[in-house]
Amino acid sequence: MTTTVIDDIGLLVTNDPVLGPGELGLLTGASVVFEEETVISVGPRGQIADERIDAAGRCVIPGFVDSHTHLVFAGDRAEEFTARMAGRPYDGGGIRVTTEATRNASDAELARLLAARLLEAHRAGTTTVEIKSGYGLDVPTEERIVTLASRVTTETTFLGAHLVPAEYEGRADDYVELVCGEMLDACAPHSRWIDVFCETGAFDVDQSRRVLTAGRARGLGLRLHANQLGPGPAVRLGVSMGCGSVDHCTYLSDDDIEALAGSDTVATFLPATDFSTRQPYPDARRAVDAGVDIAVATNCNPGSSYTTSVSFCIALAVRDMGLTIEEALAAVTVGGARALRRPDLGRLTPGSRAHAVILEAPSYHHLAYRPGVPLVARTIGPLEGRARQLTSGLPT
Repeated sequence: MTTTVIDDIGLLVTNDPVLGPGELGLLTGASVVFEEETVISVGPRGQIADERIDAAGRCVIPGFVDSHTHLVFAGDRAEEFTARMAGRPYDGGGIRVTTEATRNASDAELARLLAARLLEAHRAGTTTVEIKSGYGLDVPTEERIVTLASRVTTETTFLGAHLVPAEYEGRADDYVELVCGEMLDACAPHSRWIDVFCETGAFDVDQSRRVLTAGRARGLGLRLHANQLGPGPAVRLGVSMGCGSVDHCTYLSDDDIEALAGSDTVATFLPATDFSTRQPYPDARRAVDAGVDIAVATNCNPGSSYTTSVSFCIALAVRDMGLTIEEALAAVTVGGARALRRPDLGRLTPGSRAHAVILEAPSYHHLAYRPGVPLVARTIGPLEGRARQLTSGLPT
C-alpha cells in the first residue's frame, strides 16, 4: 500500500500529550506518515514515504470533527434570519418550513445540496461529520434522508422526533408512536444514533425517554437536543440514559453541571446557533472547570445556524464562551470524536485516522486571532471524494 508523509511541519497538533507538551501534544519541526487512511508514524521532519506533501513550515492540526449537523435539507430561511436580527425571537417553529421544502425535493436535488455542503465543509477543514435527519417528519422522507446521509458518513442520526409535524398538531403522543414504530423500523438500518429535541414546544421528558428507549432497543446510540431555549430536565435525562452527548446546553443549572461532570456524556456546545438566534452564549468555562467533557460543533442547518465553518465556532467559543484557544481546538477535534465515541478520530497519532488540515498560518492561534479569514491551505480527509461520488451519474 502507498505511504504518504506530511513533511516540514512547523507546528504539529497531535492531541496526544504522550507525544508532545500540553494537552494538544505539540511538536515542532515534525512530519506525519500515513498508509491509506491510518497514521503509522509521527516524528521529526524528513521521514520517508512513497509520496510527500510539503507543509512548508506551516501548522498542521487534526481534521475537524463536526459532531452535530443537519446537512440534508432543501430550501433556506434567510427571511426568518433577517426577521430575527430585527428582534423576532427564535422558537424552532421554522422547522416545518424546511420540512415542506425537503419533502418536495427529489433525491437528486437533495444529493446535490448535500454534496455542495460537504465540499464547503471540506474546504473549511472538516474531515468527519455527523448528519441528522429531522426535516422529513414522515416515514418516506426520514428514510430518504438517513439513507442519503449514510452514503457519505457512518455517523448518521435518526431525528424523527425533531418537531411534531403539522398533520399531527395536538396529537404529539400519536406522532411519538409513529416515530417509535414504523419510522424507526425504516430508519434504524441506515442510522448509528437516535436523537430527540427535548424542549418546550417539541417533546417533553416522557416522550423523549420513550423515543430514546425505542432506539436503544434497536441497537442505536443515544444523543439528545437539550436545554437550548431554556432551563429544564433534558440534560439530566440525557445523562441518566447514557447519551453519547447532550447538545446545545445553552442553559445549564448547577445540577446539570454536576450530573455531566460525573458521567461520560459529552456536553456539545453550538455557539453559531446562539449567534444566529441571539440566545445567550453558554458559560463553557464553568463546565470545563467543573470537569465536564465538552465538544463544539456547527449545528449546520437552514434555520438557526447556516454555517459549515468550524473555525467560526472556534472564534465564538474563545471570545464569548470563555474557552482558551487550546480548549476550543480540542473541543472541535478530540472532543467531537468523544461525542461520537470515535477514539480513532481527532488525533494525529499512530493508529488514528489520517485526517489532517494544513493551515495557511504558523500557529493554530490564528483560528481565533483571524476570524472569518479562510486559513485552510489543504484538507486531507475523505469528504471531498464522498461528495463527488454522491453526485456522479446524476443527470445534469
